[in-house]
Amino acid sequence: MKNSILFIVNVDWFFISHRLPIALKVLNEGYKVTIACKFTEHRKYLEDLGFNLIDIPFSRSGGGITSEIKTIRAIKEVVEKVKPDVLHAITIKPVLYSGLALKTVNADVPFVAAISGLGYVFTAKTLRAKLTKFIASAFYKVALSQRLKTVIFQNTSDESILSHVAKLNSSDKVLIKGSGADLSVYDFKPENLDQSPKIVMACRLLKEKGVYQFIEAARIVKATYPSTEFLLVGTPDLENPNTVKQAEIDNWVNEGIINYLGHRNDIPDIFSNSNIVCLPSFYGEGVPKVLIEAAACGRAIVTTDNPGCRDAVIVGETGLTVPVRDSIKLAEALSHLIEKTQLRLRMGQEARKFAEQAFDVNSVVDKHLAIYSSLLARSRQ
Repeated sequence: MKNSILFIVNVDWFFISHRLPIALKVLNEGYKVTIACKFTEHRKYLEDLGFNLIDIPFSRSGGGITSEIKTIRAIKEVVEKVKPDVLHAITIKPVLYSGLALKTVNADVPFVAAISGLGYVFTAKTLRAKLTKFIASAFYKVALSQRLKTVIFQNTSDESILSHVAKLNSSDKVLIKGSGADLSVYDFKPENLDQSPKIVMACRLLKEKGVYQFIEAARIVKATYPSTEFLLVGTPDLENPNTVKQAEIDNWVNEGIINYLGHRNDIPDIFSNSNIVCLPSFYGEGVPKVLIEAAACGRAIVTTDNPGCRDAVIVGETGLTVPVRDSIKLAEALSHLIEKTQLRLRMGQEARKFAEQAFDVNSVVDKHLAIYSSLLARSRQ
């Protein structure tokens, strides 16, 4: 009989962006693959690839206790219906809710919990954050108490925090730096040194991604280097209360601070036509995919000394890090790389080497298949 794997994730576009190569590989290996999430316009695309699809009513912005309990019950029903040999949950809410649902199912299902960043609550110092941390810690303890499990971390900070919270043994966890990049698609092309410097930021346009800091740094840099072009790629996330608003973006464009490209599917070309990739995030990142892709394209990176972000660079060799929420330091780092062309070019070359060593998607896929095989073998002992 075929082994079956159930992927549970919040929304289909995230799955396509971050986990599709893994799912395609296990499908080709003969697994029966089910994806359970909230579906958007990408449903038919996934269906045509041969996946079994089941809707789960995830609310990314929070829908109240009744709504969240309904989601946990829906996951329980999916598990009972599919009877997976492995359940792989991805991102915070699917991991917590799948772990809780498994506690109510009379089956010892091998559980893969992919932690793509812990969010702000484990690092913020406000009273509300501390209360949320206490509640979240209790949920993690229960959700990750399965006998057969592997918790995948993307950075050592998250690993340290959650290993303490959930009392994880070394055999319960593995470190895989991000979701990888296809190095044949995100390939290295030399910088165009005949153009004015181009600095690009690509992300979901949330305040925590450092969009405001990017804009303020752009103002500072352009005062000294007025020909520098700042590109902003992405769209507002209307389901997130902390989204940047379209009206703000329009104002920045009218002010001449940025060129706004919106949603784009040609990120490799955009990066290859740029000189520096910037992500001043203070979000609860795993390892940002955009920084992995920037390294693969051989571009120097300027990001923050934030867990996950700092794991995507070798400081001083492939890029620079600055304190979070510090527009002045961000502008100084960007200006330094504008001025030091040879340093920037050398960083780009080293970034590509780093990507080949640490971020090849084929290596990431193989590590996941090894996790599945190990859990399946243990489940049959």
